[in-house]
This record gives sequence, structure tokens and C-alpha cells, in this order.
Amino acid sequence: MFSWVVLLFVVTFAILEPISADASVFSFIGDLFASPTDASTVSGELNSQTAAVLQAVPNISPEPNKIRDINIVDDSAIQTEMGPLGTVSQIASSTQSNTISVYTVKAGDTLSEIASLFNVSTNTILWANDLKSQKDLKPGDQLLILPVSGIEYTVAKGETLNSLAKKFDVDPNDILGFNDLSSASDLKVGMDIIIPGAEESSSSSTSSGSKSSSSSSKNTYSSLPKAVSGYYIRPISGGVKTQGLHGACHCAVDLASSIGTSIHAAADGTVILSRMGGWNGGYGNYVIISHSNGTQTLYAHMQKTLVSTGDKVTQGQTIGLMGSTGNSTGSHVHFEIRGAKNPF
Repeated sequence: MFSWVVLLFVVTFAILEPISADASVFSFIGDLFASPTDASTVSGELNSQTAAVLQAVPNISPEPNKIRDINIVDDSAIQTEMGPLGTVSQIASSTQSNTISVYTVKAGDTLSEIASLFNVSTNTILWANDLKSQKDLKPGDQLLILPVSGIEYTVAKGETLNSLAKKFDVDPNDILGFNDLSSASDLKVGMDIIIPGAEESSSSSTSSGSKSSSSSSKNTYSSLPKAVSGYYIRPISGGVKTQGLHGACHCAVDLASSIGTSIHAAADGTVILSRMGGWNGGYGNYVIISHSNGTQTLYAHMQKTLVSTGDKVTQGQTIGLMGSTGNSTGSHVHFEIRGAKNPF
């Protein structure tokens, strides 16, 4: 009886939809009773009838470069790989302290989006990475994101680059670089500029030239560094300290010695950025190490770096040679400890 039903079905199908000459009745019947897995093997494609129930649906989009994976955290969709080393927690901490962040540019990223993510100005990013504009951003580039503190200031009549640098105790080259000015003559009366590293004081806040702004207030540090007794070693042997705590982070010291002097890792950690060549916000050639206690150390003005991004280093390991690159007037290492007091 079953065979008659099958034969009747085949004859009926043939009348309504003739089978091509290339396919035999038997192969047709075989395909008819094949399992969904067999059918997918024959066709080479998966569809809603043949795909396994738990198989993930491919991510299809007319603009694949605009799609980023997401993680669901506490019922919220959070973009991954959007912060320092791709972790959500580090994004939060980096925008609330003086911790440096490293961001890898992805296709479709814009400068303003990255700046907004880290709660800094676009000039903060341009200045620290030797970039001129959005056009210089390339997928795969690693950006140094400095949590630059400073104030917005309107240049008053009679003020010059040097007088402003002296007034706020900052480097005049930092003012030029951060505001994309070629020389002191580009500074004009009435111009609004950011003075990186400057602190709003009672004398400056009452000056006719100074003003507060949302961009400056959100880039000022709100937490005091913690003391970590005995955690770090001095990054060079011998030499002399030529400058005490200074810099936009107020966490750096300058230790001077001869060109080529070995510079050592102050503690065990991971190199989150090693960069050779360029001004780099005045750092020149530099290395940044992230440590297990949540702090970072930075070693700038190197003649040469001897480690690469991602390297694991041990305390005392030679990571570079002393030089005078970037904003430097002599052979020394500009040594920062971010997130803790610098004991040197």
C-alpha cells in the first residue's frame, strides 16, 4: 500500500512540475526522504529548515564596518574593545583619574566619538599622537589617550606665549602643540585656548582673561594618588634628579644621566604602549607599563625603546636607553607614576 502511495505522489508531482532531464526519479525520491543534515550537505547552504536549532545566525549587515560586537552586562548593552585594553571597567577608571588609556582605532571610528568615550577634548588625542585631523586616523592605530588637565583661557591684550607659560607654570611648547599653533605669533588677542597642565587658581579665575568651561572641568583630576611603599624601584642607576614633581599629572620627576644610560622597569608589569619616533605630546620615544596594583609608569625622552607593546617585563629589566627626544633640553628620563605617589 505504501509503495502505491509513493508512486501516486511521484506521478502527480511530475504532472504539476516536470523534473529536469538531469535528475532521475530515484535521486529525486532519495532527496525527498533525505534528512535535513543531508540536504544541507548537498546544497552547500543552510536555511531555516536545515540549520541546527542552536546554530548562531550569521551577522548580516549592509554596512559591516559599522557593526561592533556587544556584551550584555547587567542587562545593558556595552560595546566591547572600546576602552584601554578593551575592558569596560578601565573606561570608567580612566575617565575619573589620571590613568593613561590606549585605544585601538577601528573602521568607522571618528575622532569626536573616541574623545567623547574618554571624556577628553579632540585636541587631547591629536596632540598626544602627532595627528593633524580625522583624516590621519587609520584602523589598527593605537592611540595614547592622556587625561589632560588644564583650563580654557581667553588671551587678553598684552599677553604673550611666554607670559602665559610663566603665569600658569607650564611649558610654552605644550600650549603651542595642544592648540595646533605653529609659533608664538599665532597667538591672538581674544583667542580661546586650552592651557594643558594649568590649574584654576583664585588669581587666574578673577582675571579678565580666564574662564571656566565644561571641557576644562571634566578633564581635571578628582582623586588623590595613593602611596605604595616599596613597590617601585628607581628607574636608573646613579644620575641626578633635575626636577621634582611636575607635568600635567603632577606625578613626574626628571632623572638625568648620560645618553645611552639604561632605563629599568620600576616594577613588574605589561607594556601597554611602546612608541618610537615623533613628538608624541612632548614625550618623544617612550614606554608605558601597566602594573598589577592598578598603577602605570611612563618613561619618556628615550634614545631607544627596547621593549614592544604587549611585552611582560620584570622589575629591573632594561626597557630602553636614556636620550633627549621630544620636548627635552638634555639627556634625562621623564618618569611618571600614574595612580600612586611618585617617591623619587
